[in-house]
Amino acid sequence: MTLEIKVPELPESVADATVLAWHKQVGEPVNTGELLVELETDKVVLEVPAPAAGVLASQDAAVGDQVKAEALLGTLKLQPQGASARSEVTTQSSVSHLQQTQSTDSEPTPAEQDSAVASPSVRRLLREHNLQLDEIKGSGKHGQVLKADVMAYLEERDKPAESARKAEPATAAVPRVELPAASGARIEQRVPMTRLRARIAERLLEATQNTAMLTTFNEVNMQALMDLRQQYRDLFEKTHNTRLGFMSLFVKAATVALQRFPEVNASIDGNDIVYHGYCDIGIAVASERGLVVPMLRNTERMSMAQVEAAIIDYAAKAKAGKLSIEDLQGGTFTITNGGVFGSLLSTPILNPPQSAILGMHAIQKRAVVENDEIVIRPMMYVALSYDHRLIDGRGAVSFLKTIKELIEDPARILLEI
Repeated sequence: MTLEIKVPELPESVADATVLAWHKQVGEPVNTGELLVELETDKVVLEVPAPAAGVLASQDAAVGDQVKAEALLGTLKLQPQGASARSEVTTQSSVSHLQQTQSTDSEPTPAEQDSAVASPSVRRLLREHNLQLDEIKGSGKHGQVLKADVMAYLEERDKPAESARKAEPATAAVPRVELPAASGARIEQRVPMTRLRARIAERLLEATQNTAMLTTFNEVNMQALMDLRQQYRDLFEKTHNTRLGFMSLFVKAATVALQRFPEVNASIDGNDIVYHGYCDIGIAVASERGLVVPMLRNTERMSMAQVEAAIIDYAAKAKAGKLSIEDLQGGTFTITNGGVFGSLLSTPILNPPQSAILGMHAIQKRAVVENDEIVIRPMMYVALSYDHRLIDGRGAVSFLKTIKELIEDPARILLEI
């Protein structure tokens, strides 16, 4: 008996998907719920698990094929009733035997470890980063390598290159050509855009062509905010089990400013202006596939601890490719922080149909004048790009000035003044 594996129902805004990778080959056994194939949409990567245990009988859609909802991906030859339980016992026995062998005689090959010990998510990470399982110290039972172990290994490995990469913008992962040393060869490589990169290009072009975009700038003295963070960072983390960063304070400041200037929180729909009675703020997050903007819903009701926890969760999801369509839909305003890459000043592009976007930048010590004296202060340039069809210059400048005042005197956020 065979079972058809079909493309799941796609979200309303997604017309089709691209087959990104098969995790099982024809003839390989599959357990219920095990990852079979990944589909890439213009927003997220969808995972298609095995609906039942069996053997993969066919792959009817190849990597790179575009497929629509309910299209046939492949077929699964089902196991006879009762065979699944026997298969699981056999698998557990194999793993136990492998672990015993590891502790006594000889080391298994990386391929044997990968297939018998590592979970599908671990194997996926190993493939993506060209790693061998024996490079990573496992923290699981009997030394099993967990996904957290791989993530920690990658983070530690990439630390030395962190400073060198700060100025690089977030882009989708693209195969690179290794140029021959001193050969003088003029090598080129042509690769197709990923679905996400193509969608980013489409939306950026849409924003520049269909809006009257303008940018206003200001600078913020970060001393008070840095002092506040230094004073309460440890207590905040101990109380809320999450770190205290600058982003949560900017989100809260932006929320207050959006409530004071409702036109910045509005959007244009045809000949109508839609004013939103809530603040859904998107936070631009860099991932290997490109820049994604998950949404913080109803930030007017969120505490700073909730904002920080949500941002950390979204960053982890983006890194693992686990963001859902729901995480990325909607939004009334966006904040992007180019400062983490070393950007000193930029003009962020709108995220339609939103009417404004706030750009944060690197903090630099500069000489400024306070009380007729020159002092050194940590300063940040901030930028607000806005749709001039809806937002007048006075409103945009006042909005950005409000954020500046709230950040320079954080007590205003609590006192709502």
